[in-house]
Amino acid sequence: MPRKGWLAHYRELFGIWRRKNLHDGEDAIQDAVVKMLENGLGGVDDPRAYLSRSTANGLIDRHRRRTLLEFRPWDDLDEDEHPSVEDGQASIFTAELLDALMVALQELPLACQKVYIRHRIEGWTHAEIARDLGVSRSMVEKHMNRALLHIHERLQKYSPY
Repeated sequence: MPRKGWLAHYRELFGIWRRKNLHDGEDAIQDAVVKMLENGLGGVDDPRAYLSRSTANGLIDRHRRRTLLEFRPWDDLDEDEHPSVEDGQASIFTAELLDALMVALQELPLACQKVYIRHRIEGWTHAEIARDLGVSRSMVEKHMNRALLHIHERLQKYSPY
């Protein structure tokens, strides 16, 4: 009996996540396929096992990131959730926050600084950053996570919560 190709396993796993209506699962399996294709198919002996394990690991990573750092876009916040200070203090608060961000960034390794700035400030995608720095997307994600955790820790005192 011929072995199934990786695409058949992808469709099977993708269908499982779709039936469970878990969008994170769909995203995680797509990320696993991208990593598999970027690293080359020759190094994967059992595509089904590789995709299953990589998808599970991706879901675990997504869950950990959510529990460590809750991120909501500014536009999704209700008006009363926006950080605010009294008008007379707003410019001072903003300057202090910007200074604290700069100090936190400078405490990070250069690679983490580049990834954070290019992604969060300049709007580059992880794939573009990986190409530019000559590293994998996975490494870009690791640098970004490290930067986010560090900045979150350093700027915690500025949070109203």
